[in-house]
Order: sequence, then structure tokens, then C-alpha cells
Amino acid sequence: MSETNIDLDVVREISERALQAAGASSANAAAVANSTVLAERDGIRSHGLMYVPIYAEHVICGKVDGQAIPEVSVGKRGAVKVDAKAGFAHPAIDAGWSAFMGAARDNGVSVLTINNSYNCGVLGHHAQRIAEEGLLGLCFTHAPASIAPTGASTPVIGTNPFAMAVPDGKGGSAIAIDQSASVVAKSEIVLRSKNGESIESHWAFDADGNATTDAAAALKGSMAPAGGYKGFGVGLVAEILASCLAGAVLSKDASPFAGTAGGPPSTGQCFIAFDPTAFSGDVFNSRIQALVESIAEQEGAHLPGDKGKTNRKKTMTEGVFVKQDLLDKIDSYSQDT
Repeated sequence: MSETNIDLDVVREISERALQAAGASSANAAAVANSTVLAERDGIRSHGLMYVPIYAEHVICGKVDGQAIPEVSVGKRGAVKVDAKAGFAHPAIDAGWSAFMGAARDNGVSVLTINNSYNCGVLGHHAQRIAEEGLLGLCFTHAPASIAPTGASTPVIGTNPFAMAVPDGKGGSAIAIDQSASVVAKSEIVLRSKNGESIESHWAFDADGNATTDAAAALKGSMAPAGGYKGFGVGLVAEILASCLAGAVLSKDASPFAGTAGGPPSTGQCFIAFDPTAFSGDVFNSRIQALVESIAEQEGAHLPGDKGKTNRKKTMTEGVFVKQDLLDKIDSYSQDT
């Protein structure tokens, strides 16, 4: 299957064009396209251009309101709430960002919750955005149910990731953690299924609860929690914060992120920002530096976030290779208008 090399500006351009052609407003399309660029930039292909046709189809079928205008409200100090109005998560996050950052600096800590929301792409990028502001970012989101409680077979929670990014004092992240409650992100299995590739046997179960290497069978079954019952516990934490606290639907009641079945997923997010200066002052930076050095100085050790940094150095100069059939699919939305 042929591939075409394109630079990141083209990734943004074709993503915006397809989403607007599908019915998204220019502002909403731009916010989602930016997320797509960041995913491709960091080599997270499962959340990049692969998702643009899904986003477009969801606007067309009404699963996402492409014209939605998020509503921001600030109740008690440090509590910023956004109703995404069944639209994309990214413009809703953008809408509440200024108040969220301001509250963190005023109070030392703040929380941003989003409900009536949708897939927010790479969760780690939102945590890194907080870190770029010089703040410590801790983020949670949830997804349609795909993980069953330990010892059971009916999914109750989604892959429900959490992410943390630590400021490096230079406008970036010293450490960037992004991990789901499952062994791998479900989007990775979706990508393998699309490409006709097998998966690792410890990633998921089929509909009968048996371990499987068949990606298509895994999508009809459930995801394996990372670390067994501990992974399910981590997923519950994300569920409580991103669903219950945010006022979103439970994962078990959310419509799928893939396909056109069901109405808006109405999922949620919960982001927390800490101002280190309000707690440990300059000690924070020195401790983080010592922690990073204790990891980095060991041969073979990998610091969370380094892989993305390495990928972006390459893609920002060399662009990305994209399968031609995917480019044709994305382009088809513009051709249909």
C-alpha cells in the first residue's frame, strides 16, 4: 500500500478542510485539527489522521454537534466547569482554559471539568499544555465501557487514562506520563484491526472472555486491565473524576467513540493544575531535576515523555508518511461538498 510524505502544515490543512466540509464550524475544526497535528507530530498515529474520518462521520451523523458553542461557568473559586454541548472536547477545553489557568495561579490549584463531551484525543497533550504554563498538570478522561471488573465479563469502565506532565522551567515538560487503565489504548487495537494486523495475546479478550490475538475479535470483547485488579482500580479513579465529578454520563451508558451507532457519547474530562510555587517553591524544581537525573543516568532507562520528544524532532523537519487510501478518504469529505 503506497504512502505519501506530508508535512505537519498539510496535516492541519487537510484535517480542518475535511471537518469543515462535514459540518464543523471553523473554530471547532481548528481545535480538533490542532490535536491531530500534535498526535502525528509525536508519532501517536492511532490518535492522528486515522481519526479524522471518524470525527467527520460523527459530525455528519449527529453524534457530535460540529457547530456547538461551549458554555463556561465558574462557581466556587478554583472550580471551572464547561458544558461542551455535545460538541468536540477540544474547543470546550479551549473555552475554559483561560479561567482554569487564572484560577490555578490565584489559588495555587484549580480544577477544570467538561461534560456533554467527547473523545479528547491524546490526553497527555492536555497535561503538557498545563506544564508549558509552568504548572503541574494532572488529567483524567473516560471512554465508553470496555473493561470488565476483575473476575467478571461485562465491561463497566472505559480505558480511562490519566496523564501527568511536570514543568521543566523552560516552557516544556520534564516528565510526561500518559497511560490508560488498559494494557494498551483501544485505538491501538482499532488501528491494528484496520491494518489487518494481530495484537499481543495479553492485550484483550474476545466476547467469550478468552485471550485473543485477533484485533477484530478483541473489539467485540473487552480490554485487559493493566496490572489486573490494580488497573481496574486506576480506571475507577478516572471514572469518578471525569464522569461523576464532571457530571458526565457513566462509561457504561456512553455511546461508542467508533461507528455511528447511538447519539452523543456525553463523556467528560477532569483536569487539575497545581502551581508548584504555592507549595514547595524553588524546592520543587530542584527535586524534579534530581529525580529526572536519577532516572536518565541509568543505562537503558527511559524517561516518560522522551519518545514523543524524539519523534517530534524528526516529524517537524521530515514530515510524516501517511497511507494514500487514508489521505483519499480524508479528501473525499471535501470533494463531496
